[in-house]
Amino acid sequence: MALLARWLGLSAHSALHVDASDGKSYGEPVPIDASGTGLAPRIIPCLDVHKGRVVKGTRFLSLKDMGQPEELAARYASDGADELVVLDISAGIDGRTHDCTVIRAVRSAINLPLCAGGGIRSLADAESLFASGADKVSVNSQGFMDHALVRGIAHEFGSQACVVAVDATRGPDGRAIVVLNSGTSITKTPVSDWIHQAAELGAGEFLITSRDRDGTRDGYDLALLKEAKSAAGGVPVIASGGAGKPEHLLEGLRAGADAVLLAGILHDGRESVTALKRCLAVAGERMRS
Repeated sequence: MALLARWLGLSAHSALHVDASDGKSYGEPVPIDASGTGLAPRIIPCLDVHKGRVVKGTRFLSLKDMGQPEELAARYASDGADELVVLDISAGIDGRTHDCTVIRAVRSAINLPLCAGGGIRSLADAESLFASGADKVSVNSQGFMDHALVRGIAHEFGSQACVVAVDATRGPDGRAIVVLNSGTSITKTPVSDWIHQAAELGAGEFLITSRDRDGTRDGYDLALLKEAKSAAGGVPVIASGGAGKPEHLLEGLRAGADAVLLAGILHDGRESVTALKRCLAVAGERMRS
């Protein structure tokens, strides 16, 4: 009722009674939160998959096997994750499509919003992932090189299903620039320029990863997150790359991120989603149950 009242532009103090055709009233007026704080942030575990197994490295290198995707997915779902991301990290470099068998296995193990990325070169590739159980698809290098792919996914499946992943590094001058192909190709394009352009193409969310911080557990690149949030023009931003402790998540959220992505600290059991949410709640963040 509160959601509908806001959408209809009704009073900021209460929603209308629900009246049935028989003249009876069902329920009292529903208070509306007019604080403008928006949705609560999300905690999103990420499964980087290589040859059917979850792996984790540092700065996109030195990959270590972490286990079966569906087993880790089930663990995080039961622990209170708000969403899950599965990235087939070698699909693009190998020139193949995303391994949909992994997405089907993960979907059978969880009942969470699921984003799948890697190896998406066409609308047909995206459609295969949706048919396998994904709710969103994430495009990275191919979307940067083929803007029509981003526009097409947003138009055909809705912006809410179109996530643009942006990997970034710091150039010699300290500016954040886009890197492609799992961090192996460095462009001259400023991150803010590509984000602004992708938002105009229809991107419904941005997954921002600092290659320099990935796997270091030194914390997110906060300046990168602020730059991305400013360029996104209201499109949600997910922080990725460098989380090592609860304080890093809090810093990322306060830098403007709408969600935080985690991998290594969850895979090795150092932290749990439940414990992280508890720490953030104690620090004053509104967390999803």
